[in-house]
Amino acid sequence: MNRSNTIITTLVVAALAQVASAQGTLKGRLVFDGKAPTPAAINVDKDVAFCGAFGLKSEKLVVNPKNGGVKNVVVYLYVSARGKKPPVSAAAKKRPAEVRIDNQKCRFEPRIVAITVDQALTIGNKDSIAHNSKIDVISAANISINPIIPAGKDYKHKFNVEERLPIPISCSIHPWMNGYILIKDNPYFAVTDEDGNFEIKDLPTGEWTFRFWQENVGYVQKVKFEGKATTWKRGEKKVKIAKGKTVDLKEVKSDFKPKS
Repeated sequence: MNRSNTIITTLVVAALAQVASAQGTLKGRLVFDGKAPTPAAINVDKDVAFCGAFGLKSEKLVVNPKNGGVKNVVVYLYVSARGKKPPVSAAAKKRPAEVRIDNQKCRFEPRIVAITVDQALTIGNKDSIAHNSKIDVISAANISINPIIPAGKDYKHKFNVEERLPIPISCSIHPWMNGYILIKDNPYFAVTDEDGNFEIKDLPTGEWTFRFWQENVGYVQKVKFEGKATTWKRGEKKVKIAKGKTVDLKEVKSDFKPKS
C-alpha cells in the first residue's frame, strides 16, 4: 500500500471512529423512598388447581427489599408531536425482529416489554391452561386485540404507530394478570431491572427529554434528585448527551404513590 492510500485509509478509519463515538449513554437507578412495601397476595379464584400453586403477589410496585431498587420503571426519550425526531445510529438499529412476552405461571413474563414499531410482538403461553391476551391501544392507527392463546402456543402482532404511553395487556380469564407494552418509533428506552437500574446506549448527542413512568403512579413526578425534593412535570427530565460520554443520574428516589 502506497503512502497516499495509507493516508486515505487512516482518515476513513478516523472518520468512522468519530461517527461511532458520536453517541452517548444515559443510566441511573430508581429507588423507593422509604421502607419497601410488602406486596399483597393475589386472590386466585380461577383455575385454582393450577394458578394457586405459584403464590402469586401483586406486581404493581416491585421494590427490592435489600436495596430499595424499583423494578419495571419505564424510561424513554420523549419527543412532542412537533418536535424533531432523534436520529437512529447503526448500533441502535441492531435489534431483534421480535420481542416476546409470555403467559407464564398465571402472570406475564416480563410484566413490561418495550418495542419499536418495526418489531413484532410475540405473545406466548408457557402454561398448561389457556389464556387470552387483551391489548387496548390508545391510537386509532393501531388495532386492539384479544386472542385466546392455547397452552404451548404463540400469537404474533405488529403495531402501526407508536403509542404515547405504555398500553395495558391483560387476561380476562384470570383478571389479576396485567402487564404493559411500550411502543415507540425510536429505540431509546429502557425498563429498570430488579435493582432499579436502567441504561440507554447509543443515544444521539444533544439535549433530549426523557420520561419516567411506573404503573402504580403513572408519570414519576415527585422525586428526590441530587439530594433535593423536586417535581418532574409529566415525569420529564432534560439531559444533555455528549459524544462518547455517559450521563449517570445515580439515584432517583420516589414513593411511587398515586395521587389521592
